[in-house]
Amino acid sequence: MAIRQLSETLINQIAAGEVIERPASAAKELIENALDAGATRIEIATSGGGKALLRVSDNGSGMDAADLELAVRRHCTSKISETLEDIRTLGFRGEALPSIGSVARLSIASRRRDSAGGHEIAVAGGKIAHLRPAAANPGTIVEVRDLFFATPARLKFLKTEKAEAGAITEIVKRMAIAFPAVRFVLSGSDRTTLEFPATGDDHLGRMAQVLGKEFRDNAIALDAVREEIALTGFAGVPTFNRGNSAHQYAFVNGRPVQDKLILSAIRGAYAETIPSGRYPVAVLSITLDPALVDVNVHPAKSDVRFRDPGLVRGLIVGAIREALARDGSRAATTGASDMLRSFRPGFPPNSQRPQTAWSAETSSSRPYQPATGFGERPQASFDGLSMPTARAEPQFSPQPAAAEPNARYPLGAARAQIHANYIVAQTEDGLVIVDQHAAHERLVFEAMRKALHSKRLASQVLLIPEIVDIPEEDCDRLMQHAAELSELGLAIERFGPGAIAVRETPAMLGEVDAHGLIRQLADEIAEWDTASGLSAKLEYVAATMACHGSVRSGRRLRPEEMNALLREMEVTPGSGQCNHGRPTYIELKLSDIERLFGRS
Repeated sequence: MAIRQLSETLINQIAAGEVIERPASAAKELIENALDAGATRIEIATSGGGKALLRVSDNGSGMDAADLELAVRRHCTSKISETLEDIRTLGFRGEALPSIGSVARLSIASRRRDSAGGHEIAVAGGKIAHLRPAAANPGTIVEVRDLFFATPARLKFLKTEKAEAGAITEIVKRMAIAFPAVRFVLSGSDRTTLEFPATGDDHLGRMAQVLGKEFRDNAIALDAVREEIALTGFAGVPTFNRGNSAHQYAFVNGRPVQDKLILSAIRGAYAETIPSGRYPVAVLSITLDPALVDVNVHPAKSDVRFRDPGLVRGLIVGAIREALARDGSRAATTGASDMLRSFRPGFPPNSQRPQTAWSAETSSSRPYQPATGFGERPQASFDGLSMPTARAEPQFSPQPAAAEPNARYPLGAARAQIHANYIVAQTEDGLVIVDQHAAHERLVFEAMRKALHSKRLASQVLLIPEIVDIPEEDCDRLMQHAAELSELGLAIERFGPGAIAVRETPAMLGEVDAHGLIRQLADEIAEWDTASGLSAKLEYVAATMACHGSVRSGRRLRPEEMNALLREMEVTPGSGQCNHGRPTYIELKLSDIERLFGRS
């Protein structure tokens, strides 16, 4: 069969298969064009989930007649010239508009600010109509109708109108977070109007618009620099988590991306702080020299490739962990709201009403004597692994905060232990309820993790070395990290061109599947060029040991033990959640308590 040149229309339809996968893809390309044109107001209207209609209007710089004629032709762009080494715009391929025009009915009306009138051009199924004058405000209006009418097979792969409309909403949210100085309005017959007013330089304010106002109260600021790469943004406290990763946003030089390396780094940063199946909320912005990142990896431009992926991953993990250590011990502000929602108004029948407003078990008559002075640590020490057994549960007498200086601590002064598991503490403006097992589990784990990084971990010498056969290139990568692995208690040597001899394994791991561990490390190093897998495995073991070595539920504590636990929590990173990600304490403000009793 002879080779022949494909028609321009067919070439554009092939390109559309990569660039325009669904209505949300078209919306993304058109919004990017508007932002590149300097728009400060962008309005998006849809119908039929974007399949029947997708209209994007902006007040950007606009185009003249000559620009419009070139805009609908492939590989015509104003954003790059001769090189891909310095891309500073969202779009640069020159494929979006001709690709859309080849599979839909496309019309573009545009006018420059310094022009007396505008022009309009239309493309339907790849056929370009003649350019004509048109009445238009400064800026551009792009209208896409009957998406994929020219390629009916693609329509069969689209989801329901509701799902496609939701995908467009997600695109608008990502763009809105990236550009807080731009006003976005999303409307249409298939949705309720969604508006994001411009917030200028208030990035957190825009994030609150998109992620909810609760994010502002539960976000920790990030600001870190490593070599030539800067990371800014906000990370949610671990207890402020969600059921999926849809609330994780990443931007590289202002470009919204869904990069696997970045998402993996976020998971790694929150390891041992969030329960399985839950996801943190985070907004990360990475800024670096455009020459250090390749955005020309995929036509959709949602994936990027960093020149030094290990550096980027290390920056993200380190910055988030440092922020959590600095400010991540607090519980989410939503905890009190969830507690309040669990209450029901009214009282039980008279026969079931408690006779007193406050009751506690009184098996001991020794009153609680608080420490004095704000910032002064209590005299009693708290050793979770060798704690003396409490003979009886103490009695507590509620006292006003003014008579109790210890209540000025962030987690207050212990007042009671209920059900032999929960510590009730009084603060200056409310009360705190602490899960003693979860809290001490975290304290023990952090102590063990600190020991992991302070010296070489103990190892056990294998009587007979384990020989692991792996590809030669994997052997090369592993041996490059042999010294790092040795610090973690794993001693390896080269055993021929395609094998590794394992001579020592970390003692903490006990009996190790050396073959599986080496292959897992080799795979990870090949992808990320790090050896963090073993470190994460050791921390998981440390978390398990901490769980079994902590204060158990049902353990009755003396007052000084409870207060010592509270003081340790206040100075321990990540103490707001246990190793499994569950909250270790809930705080109720006095205003919340008054709401329960109808006082406010």
